[in-house]
Amino acid sequence: MTSDTSLFVQAQGWLDEDWARMEKTLGPRLEALRGKRILVTGAAGFLGFGFLHFFSYLNRTFLKNGRLSIVAADNYIRGCPRWLTELVAVSPDIQLVRQDITKPWPQSTASRFNFIIHGASIASPKVYRQYPLETLDTNISGLRHMLELAKSHRTESILYFSSSEIYGDPPAHEIPTNEAYRGNVSCIGPRACYDESKRLGETLCYLYYQQHGVPAKIVRPFNNFGPGLRLADGRVLPDFCRDILADRDIVLRSDGSPTRTFCYVSDALTGYLLTLLSRHHAEPFNIGSDSPEISMHDLGRMLLQVAGSARQVIHKPSEEADYLTDNPNRRCPNLAKSRSLLGYTPLVDLRIGLGRMLHWYRHFVDLEELAEDKRVS
Repeated sequence: MTSDTSLFVQAQGWLDEDWARMEKTLGPRLEALRGKRILVTGAAGFLGFGFLHFFSYLNRTFLKNGRLSIVAADNYIRGCPRWLTELVAVSPDIQLVRQDITKPWPQSTASRFNFIIHGASIASPKVYRQYPLETLDTNISGLRHMLELAKSHRTESILYFSSSEIYGDPPAHEIPTNEAYRGNVSCIGPRACYDESKRLGETLCYLYYQQHGVPAKIVRPFNNFGPGLRLADGRVLPDFCRDILADRDIVLRSDGSPTRTFCYVSDALTGYLLTLLSRHHAEPFNIGSDSPEISMHDLGRMLLQVAGSARQVIHKPSEEADYLTDNPNRRCPNLAKSRSLLGYTPLVDLRIGLGRMLHWYRHFVDLEELAEDKRVS
């Protein structure tokens, strides 16, 4: 096997295919980032992986003569993943900062943030069911501190990640679901800490825009996946991939009938940046893929086909009592608003995206997970 550093360089080159597609799609809009300073919270997570790699790519290509300065903030409670320390080692424009966003941002920060991408959140159902109060604190207090920071820095734009979970379990006539649908969400139950705090986050963004003129942008992600998503994340696709990599049957913890759409990371990031750089303040945009809407059973079968595996999809109930409580039966976005106002169109076919995700896990996963307990000094 090649050395770790060589492996990192190979991974970076392989990922450039995704970032080049994004650069081509975003085009002249990227000029708005030239020479700017940007804060990314939740930098050690999946969204942080995508944004930091893409910004590093831009600084090597499009923005050579006006590079972005990036502050990557996280509390690193799960450690600083190796991909992040390796990326920072070759990206002098990225600065790591340890910060608990449930606490106010240090007043000593002198330099202005032109943009804030607030990606810090507990998004895995497996994790937020274990830490419901921490989830509330992160999604409410953390966002409030970021909005205050944006206010004091006169930030050009702050991006808030709401969730498609705020729609709850829509009736059939509301699927595909557009942004005007107000949701069918339980305020009491094992998912409520996440769903309801994300809904309140949208209200906070609206109020800070109305009362203080903070240019808050709101996106509602629909099931993002791709390179950078931890195998131990606890969401459906990493779990399926773990079974495939271990050469065992894919285990479903439901009857396999619930349906979702899945959006590959480069398409998702493109939608988020289109929103960040838009003039549409304090109004939500669905960002995801609107096809195919696929059942969990068929998703498992598709992934096995992509992997060339002869294994099967089997069903075993979860040992967690609340595993399926309030779990939506269907989830599919109506993208008409995002298409017409942002010019957003997802490009990557689901099978191709699944193939790239599997390739990442098979060849580069140790960059993300070998040193998961490593701490930032």
